[in-house]
Amino acid sequence: MAVRLGELLLREKRITGAQLQEALGHQRSNGGRLGSSLVKLGFVRDDDISAVLSRQYGVPAITLNQFTLDPAVVRLVPSETATKYHVIPVSRSGTTLTLAMTDPTNVFAMDDIKFMTGLHVEPVVASENAIRDAIDKYYAKVATVSGAPANDVMSRALEDLGPAPDDLEVLADAQEIDAAALERESGEAPIVRLVNALLLSAIQRGASDIHLEPYEKEMRVRFRIDGVLQSVMSPSLKYRDPITSRMKIMARLDIAEKRLPQDGRIKTRFNDHGKMREIDFRVSCLPTLFGEKIVLRLLDSEGLKLDMTRLGFQPKALERFEANIRKPWGMVLVTGPTGSGKTNTLYSSLGQLNQPGVNIMTAEDPVEFNLLGVNQVQVRDSIGLNFAHVLRSFLRQDPNIILVGEIRDGETAAIAVKAALTGHMVLSTLHTNDAPSSINRLVNMGVESFLVASSVNLVCAQRLVRRICDNCKEPLKMPVPQLIEAGFSADEAASVQVFHGKGCPRCAGTGYKGRVGVFEVMEMTEPLRQLVIDNAPVSELRRGAIAEGMIPLRQSGLIKVRDGMTTIEEVVRETV
Repeated sequence: MAVRLGELLLREKRITGAQLQEALGHQRSNGGRLGSSLVKLGFVRDDDISAVLSRQYGVPAITLNQFTLDPAVVRLVPSETATKYHVIPVSRSGTTLTLAMTDPTNVFAMDDIKFMTGLHVEPVVASENAIRDAIDKYYAKVATVSGAPANDVMSRALEDLGPAPDDLEVLADAQEIDAAALERESGEAPIVRLVNALLLSAIQRGASDIHLEPYEKEMRVRFRIDGVLQSVMSPSLKYRDPITSRMKIMARLDIAEKRLPQDGRIKTRFNDHGKMREIDFRVSCLPTLFGEKIVLRLLDSEGLKLDMTRLGFQPKALERFEANIRKPWGMVLVTGPTGSGKTNTLYSSLGQLNQPGVNIMTAEDPVEFNLLGVNQVQVRDSIGLNFAHVLRSFLRQDPNIILVGEIRDGETAAIAVKAALTGHMVLSTLHTNDAPSSINRLVNMGVESFLVASSVNLVCAQRLVRRICDNCKEPLKMPVPQLIEAGFSADEAASVQVFHGKGCPRCAGTGYKGRVGVFEVMEMTEPLRQLVIDNAPVSELRRGAIAEGMIPLRQSGLIKVRDGMTTIEEVVRETV
């Protein structure tokens, strides 16, 4: 940049060769940039340099001292980044950020700031002195009261994330708290407040997960709300280690171990409109290229729907499901991807079956919610306590109902099938795309097809789709061909009325509020059992199940579209 600027000024006869050499000597002696040396020596003015750069790069020039910059706009770029690239934000219009730069060809600076802010960057040229003076002036204004560098992320985060972060109390066993730990935590009060505010904000916004993701230039925080990740804040990279350490301390993890994944749990209590509530966070810490990524899963026992009529089952499907979980023996499988609500469905089933006269035992990894009257076992692979080991022990504990968190391997599948065939009701999950393919999955795990046919009573595949916000719900005209393409028949497409949410403050402008389940319930009838014994392909098994009354996932979703509960886009996104 230095030589280039000197050559440009020489070419336009703004300075002489002797002046350039003198300015270069001044720069070597005093440091700084060539433009500053030229201005200090009186060879050129700031405006001259801006004009030359503007003509050279075809970018507008700006005289910064004639503008009053909005501190909220300045805060979009941390002071460290502004100083590093010698830039400063000037204004914001929609998704475009106007950025004053000394070198508008610096694509690295523009790319970093575009990634950091999520905005399109429009460069303008300003002199080095003007940008330095603006950085000193405006970042001093937004500096924190404590005198910390002017990365305002901390104060902004506490404002944006929600009120009263001190209302959140982290619970722990009394013997695990010592004076030294409390002293260390009190010394980092801003970080403690920021993390507490983050947890409270996630609870108040109805998030299911919190993602803290470190990258090369920044840290990104996102909430998963109604199944979709939404960016919340981007703290400066200097807060990465303090935030990570605070999270690990709360989860009672080893803060010195940064090379291996760790799992923990945070128990919290907070004041919810005068009522004290407890919410747990399941914490997973994973080393990545630029630091440890932390994901927290919110476990709210009060938000757990144990009423099966509220999950979203169609009446006939719910009737079949309830009849099969009440059988004295056999296996009921719930299948779907991570985050599709399988745990909620299984816990709802246990809620119906949990009676004083039955012994219910569960093997889970991890135990997400504590259920009164249910014997729950935490699987620990690190000490050899895997699902298969726990299941073998269960069979000696006189169980009536066994819940296996997940059938992951052939050994677990074989023991679960054996339990189902010897007088126990077994509930479990699989990770498959639909109900019929679950049968083939068990066979591929090594279970004989005739054993699968004899043991499995019902398979339920499910997905979660977002509900249309009731506050801003309105009818939507949609072309008939598009409805037919989504799966409606021609007659249905001509008469169906679809809805969408136009967006409002209650749903944060998304048009969606909450989620509802979409279910595909395949009951194992005699014709289907024969197809399984004959090792029929999945396609044939699916046709047979539909003939026996199974409603496929897509059709179940379209019924909810027809009932005005969700949108075509949601159903298409979650089903095939």
